[in-house]
Amino acid sequence: MSIQANQTTIYIGLNDGVTGVQKFDSTKYISTLKYICRSYKIGFSFQEMSGGYFHEDGCYTEENALMLRLINVPEQTIIEIAKDICMFFNQDSVMVTTSPTSVVYISDKT
Repeated sequence: MSIQANQTTIYIGLNDGVTGVQKFDSTKYISTLKYICRSYKIGFSFQEMSGGYFHEDGCYTEENALMLRLINVPEQTIIEIAKDICMFFNQDSVMVTTSPTSVVYISDKT
């Protein structure tokens, strides 16, 4: 049986918001991300990735990033998590996307 749900993805750049360079090894950021999610008592998954983007002034930046995926987490909680990530990771902002999705739980037990 399929359940309708909301899937939220938070994209987190690892370059420092002030210096523009990654200050710590990615494992430290991953540990912090896990801590944040556990503190909110939510299920999560994440993925390491690399990406690039243009700043408003036209400058191009490449950086390591984390993609945090959450299913059926209330919008207010998403906002609080995003703000915590900005604070802990010293980011001006993070990108949040939300889309409807179908969830199916499959088990080998009948």
